[in-house]
Amino acid sequence: MRVTTTNLQAARSPRLTAVLQLLRALCHLVIVVTVFVWGFLDWQAPWFWLTGFGFGALAVIVWALFLSPRPVLRTDRFGRGLIELLFIGSGVGAMLALGVPWIVAVLFGLVAAVLGYAVPERLR
Repeated sequence: MRVTTTNLQAARSPRLTAVLQLLRALCHLVIVVTVFVWGFLDWQAPWFWLTGFGFGALAVIVWALFLSPRPVLRTDRFGRGLIELLFIGSGVGAMLALGVPWIVAVLFGLVAAVLGYAVPERLR
């Protein structure tokens, strides 16, 4: 029997899919919070107000436009994957700028990327 993507998606249990969606959502929340914190803490006054809210709002807008469960702008899977990798990269970069050890930031990025790949496209 030939294994295809649709066979794998049909073989997943609804509970596993729900857990993967929850973990992916938590990773995205951590990325948005990290970008907000980086914008406020890593810039000098009076710019930290502008950068904190500006970069944080930009992260939320990118998430809402492309990566949310009901995205406003739909792209093909390659465009969506590229946007998700850039979104994850912004979170990892913000973590590194805040002084998080590089191994923790890289492992978080890898876990977030794997979760982005593992969650079925039709359930995002």
